[in-house]
Amino acid sequence: MCTIFLHIQSVLREKELMENVVTKQSIPLLAPYKMGRFNLSHRIVLAPLTRQRSYGNVPQPHAVLYYAQRTTPGGLLITEATGVSDTAQGYQDTPGIWTKEHVEAWKPIVDAVHAKGGIIFCQIWHVGRVSNKGFQPNGQAPISCTDKPLMPQIRSNGIDEAMFTPPRRLSTEEIPTIVSHFRLAARNAMEAGFDGVEIHGANGYLIDQFMKDTVNNRTDEYGGSLQNRCKFALDIVEAVANEIGPDRVGIRLSPFADYMESGDTNPQALAVHMAESLNKYGILYCHVIEARMKTMGEVTECPHTLTPMRKAFSGTFIAAGGFKREDGNEAVDKGRTDLVAYGRWFLANPDLPKRFEVDAALNKYDRSTFYASDPVVGYTDYPFLDSTAS
Repeated sequence: MCTIFLHIQSVLREKELMENVVTKQSIPLLAPYKMGRFNLSHRIVLAPLTRQRSYGNVPQPHAVLYYAQRTTPGGLLITEATGVSDTAQGYQDTPGIWTKEHVEAWKPIVDAVHAKGGIIFCQIWHVGRVSNKGFQPNGQAPISCTDKPLMPQIRSNGIDEAMFTPPRRLSTEEIPTIVSHFRLAARNAMEAGFDGVEIHGANGYLIDQFMKDTVNNRTDEYGGSLQNRCKFALDIVEAVANEIGPDRVGIRLSPFADYMESGDTNPQALAVHMAESLNKYGILYCHVIEARMKTMGEVTECPHTLTPMRKAFSGTFIAAGGFKREDGNEAVDKGRTDLVAYGRWFLANPDLPKRFEVDAALNKYDRSTFYASDPVVGYTDYPFLDSTAS
């Protein structure tokens, strides 16, 4: 009788495992994927999300739980944007990685992700003119490709206004120093234990400012033609790839967006040129924000498509921009992207891959806590499907 019971148990377990395999195979987002040296168990990526809880620009212990909660074995996480130097800051309490203290503070966060079998890349950035003298060393003007001032912006709460100090145009001779800051930040990321870095070339920050022709009004080798405007970005890619290896480097781009008054008059040409140019360096992935990106809850429609860029780039392609379960599955299934990055939904649902697997309801996100300083509320207190999970 005992033998029969054990046999029945074994059959039931095998049936359950087979059902899980069939279920996952029928959900494109849950299909495994080999990204260079990394074996991903699914296609759902934690997008880089600024949370402003790194007090004094130093990553904090509460970030250990935050990132660990969103880790699955074989899942890819990209950190919040992380400053490459003391001139890179433009927001309160965003993390840095330019000092030894920063490196040491990141180590337990990276270790927690690795302990759960996850893969984590550090997004490195410089805000450029999206700053004011209060964030700059010695109260100096922020740096940019231009001296064009940025108009005040309404903050995410829809009430407060962000003010920006008119920037100082970088001289041609200064640019290699900024490139080197990205290179050294990548080296520091490796010391902290990260699996790789993502260069933030999107959303109207410094690299994007150089690329976009509505901002860049230079007349030297970093301005004018499309090739010249992209030179700064590609100099950084080359420096970072040479420092840590191209198979550990990704880049995020938003050619179709006009964040922070950084638009381009021919975004499709910019998109394809960057995709083709990146192939020269053999980097691991290109992470692109779709033209339908949501801003302040509103969908901005755009007639452009990522398909030409996807076809032009030879590495892994990651798409982002307001995806949900259904259109994320469709994008992967139809080959429009390899991976899909989720921001708001992953923020509010630390077990997002599991919820997508069983098609469970999603927690609603609370926008008012996106950039709050509380180490728990709106940060690590979103519930799991399994209330005992962490």
